[in-house]
Amino acid sequence: SQVVVHDVNELTEKLFPIVEAMQKHFSAGSGTYYSDSIFFLSVAMHRIMPKEITQIIQVDLDLKYKTNIRDLFDEFDNFPEGAVIGIAREMQPVYRHTFWQYRRENPQTKVGDPPPDGLPGFNSGVLLLNLEAMRQSRLYNQLLEPAMVQKLTEKYHFKGHLGDQDFFTMVGMEHPELFHVLDCTWNRQLCTWWREHGYSDVFDQYFQCEGEVKIYHGNCNTPIPED
Repeated sequence: SQVVVHDVNELTEKLFPIVEAMQKHFSAGSGTYYSDSIFFLSVAMHRIMPKEITQIIQVDLDLKYKTNIRDLFDEFDNFPEGAVIGIAREMQPVYRHTFWQYRRENPQTKVGDPPPDGLPGFNSGVLLLNLEAMRQSRLYNQLLEPAMVQKLTEKYHFKGHLGDQDFFTMVGMEHPELFHVLDCTWNRQLCTWWREHGYSDVFDQYFQCEGEVKIYHGNCNTPIPED
């Protein structure tokens, strides 16, 4: 099997012009740091990888696999027409928090509400990028344009610091049809930070996950259960 190693500086150089506009909305620091571009790699992967690569799975490092990662590739077959990215829901009320102003102005909204009926946002720890579909989707590529990013961040009063995850979450509020939602068992997040930070009353509605876990995600340095 062939292993290709990519140079981070080279990637960042290609990325920066594409994602510069969104960095100021979804980066931790104030200002747009050149090096931050790498946190938006997934967003523009279809513009950077060679055309012959049609599908990529991008994963965080703080994961533990309980099943063969090959099985995850089968999920590409479940993408509905028009979907370009497979991603699991965020399992904490982080976006209930981020969208507080929009939620206050739109009391009937599902934005930031818990599953199964709400829109809790996404977690980018496990990503299925259908590069071919991303390249062909006129809608997806329009959403990368600075003017569109600006328009949506204003509509949702959105200010984030989680990079690609924030972008996908915001876009998913507006265009859920671009995403194939992975079952929580493919990205079983373990972080419980928001339980202790003002959301204990609703926390479990976001955090629950039925079924046998396929991938554990020890986000916010949470220990992963031993076998």
